[in-house]
Amino acid sequence: MTLIQEKVDQAKSLLKELGIDCWITFARESELNGDPTLELISGMSVTWHSAFIVTAAGESVAIVGRYDQAGVEDIGAYDEVISYDEGMKSLLQERLKRIDPESIAINYSRDSEISDGLTYGMFLTLQEWLTEIGMARRLVSAEPIISALRQRKTAAEIEALRHAISHTEVIFEKLTRFIRPGVSECAIADFMQDEAKQAGLELAWEPATCPEVFAGPDTAEAHYNPTHRVVMPGHLVTVDFGIRYEGYCSDMQRTFYVLRPGEHVPPDAVQRGFYAIIESIELSRQALKPCVLGYEVDAVARNHLKNNGYPGFPHALGHQVGRFVHDGTAILGPTWEKYAHKPFHPIEPGMVFTLEPRVRIPEHGLVTIEEIVLVHEKGARFLTNPQKTLIEIEPY
Repeated sequence: MTLIQEKVDQAKSLLKELGIDCWITFARESELNGDPTLELISGMSVTWHSAFIVTAAGESVAIVGRYDQAGVEDIGAYDEVISYDEGMKSLLQERLKRIDPESIAINYSRDSEISDGLTYGMFLTLQEWLTEIGMARRLVSAEPIISALRQRKTAAEIEALRHAISHTEVIFEKLTRFIRPGVSECAIADFMQDEAKQAGLELAWEPATCPEVFAGPDTAEAHYNPTHRVVMPGHLVTVDFGIRYEGYCSDMQRTFYVLRPGEHVPPDAVQRGFYAIIESIELSRQALKPCVLGYEVDAVARNHLKNNGYPGFPHALGHQVGRFVHDGTAILGPTWEKYAHKPFHPIEPGMVFTLEPRVRIPEHGLVTIEEIVLVHEKGARFLTNPQKTLIEIEPY
């Protein structure tokens, strides 16, 4: 069974569990403006108006343009694939009248970007078609379905994530032997991308910032492309990198310290910051359990750093990873406006999160580590081999 078949079957069970009769993913020209859910339930792009329908009664039907029919049939996840030439409105209306659902979930959400793939124009089209058959008032948000579908990882999804992580760790290990004083952030990025290319691997996000490399103080710290700044003795160097394997992503950060001439160990300030991060990751991992809320886990790491004299970090402790580097609705984050209701989602088994607190060490740079953990019935375990010691780089 393919991953797409697994997820479509999973969606049928979710609809029944959530008490939603029917779910429609409605899309067109998805290469230009695609719904992120399509990767999970079709694995291919569509051109004309298309509807992927899943019901609580266990039906799965796709209505697509003629030239997309064969591709959808090859997936093997849909009981019926219906094609059209001139238009699909009547086909969709007839199918919905036959199903007669009390609730029709569609892909919109105020708070979850992963569940908000339906464009406003397509919403207006669907609303008009459903008004004609008296079903427009039955529309509800598909956020609960999509969130659960993404966060409840199957065994095959977890295996793909493990492979992505393993490949990432190999490249990080090679990087340890490449970093040295005088090497630029851009050179580090080029090295890692070349290693991925030689191994036939795909980067987890856009090449301009995969990896992100930050050497020494006064850097952008996150979400910025590598520069020509060079690594110097006394610098902390942090690298954020990921690999995509069979559609699933890793997202990891590692921290290095470049010893000064005559230094045998990093300065106390650097070591204290590093071990505060290690401890906050472990404490938050221990707190990460089913039914706990995301903001409660974030608070464990944040409070530990605060108690050790460090200011809070300006982002969530962790996000979900999966088909995208930032995937899923629930986060391990504070109750800030920008996160809306995401930190209030209960943790569930099958969720895969990053844990990535950070502290800035004056005159040296940033200490941050990003590990990946899998939530199970009793807690959470590392999928990464966690960094426990500061990686020291000789000054010559």
